[in-house]
Amino acid sequence: MDQGEQSRDIFVLIETENGHAKEVGYELLAPGRRLADQGGGQLIGVVIGFGVEKAAGDAVAYGADQVLVVDGPEYQRYTTDAFSLSLVALIEKYRPSTVLIGATGNGRDLAPRVASALHTGLTADCTGLEMDSQTGELIWTRPAFGGNLMAMILCPDHRPQMGTVRPGVFQKRPFDRTATGKIIPEKIHIPPEQIRTRLVEQIKEVSQQVDLEGAEIIVAAGRGIGGPQHLELIERLAKALGATVAVSRAVVDAGWMPHAYQVGQTGKNVSPKLYIACGISGAIQHTSGISGADYIVAINKDPDAPIFKIADWAIVGDLFEIIPPLIAAIEESRSSAPVRG
Repeated sequence: MDQGEQSRDIFVLIETENGHAKEVGYELLAPGRRLADQGGGQLIGVVIGFGVEKAAGDAVAYGADQVLVVDGPEYQRYTTDAFSLSLVALIEKYRPSTVLIGATGNGRDLAPRVASALHTGLTADCTGLEMDSQTGELIWTRPAFGGNLMAMILCPDHRPQMGTVRPGVFQKRPFDRTATGKIIPEKIHIPPEQIRTRLVEQIKEVSQQVDLEGAEIIVAAGRGIGGPQHLELIERLAKALGATVAVSRAVVDAGWMPHAYQVGQTGKNVSPKLYIACGISGAIQHTSGISGADYIVAINKDPDAPIFKIADWAIVGDLFEIIPPLIAAIEESRSSAPVRG
């Protein structure tokens, strides 16, 4: 899309499923707010779906100045044609400088179709967003070459600047029920003959039900646990804490756990309140995926393990000697805690 009469606004797509917003859309409103303020533009949420009034209202509470709502039965289920035609129409009407889309399954399908229609670039799977204060260009940071380095990408010649951002990279802004913002209904109807596909059946794999992005406490295992037979110890610690189990790439590559449990550049980005890394060395592929954690506890017998550089608490020692008494202490503490009625 040409740069004539370009606004400085930031678009954030609030992806929905069955009328409910996915968390990544609200997460992206946080960097979107910062970028809009830096660039002197408006933060505009975009909600496309069916029965999405609540999602639109919540977008305002999470920081959007305006929310564009496209609501209709043709958007009840995601289709590339309907959603891309609708989003392209909105972008051509409002001419935002930047469009942020969550790197979900649907987002990864939608973003390149929209970018192609607008003749602009797209940076996929970003883990960092910064604005050049002099040029107003967005600096997109993403892993490259299998996660061995971080690339910084610019889109200087075309607008809008577009990128997909992994879930869990950013933390949501505080939910403010008193926030005010304008919700703007947009009537965009896509004729049935322009929608070339339809969803016949939706099947969710059991392994994909692991909610790492939404977990408040995560206990993660690395190659240092020695083998799949020792995952039971990690699961016991997670159970004692009411936590979710995760693993590093090395554990998945070894075939000990499914990819759905992987944290890191080639897995999921997480932002729990507490992250306990057990036997994880701390390569950049992994640590970039846990940068949003409030507190990180690392257990490793190597005192020079890179994980200790980002850990809030470092425990140097054999995890097989440390974790069992830790589990016992947690269980004892919980059993002796007074019951509140």
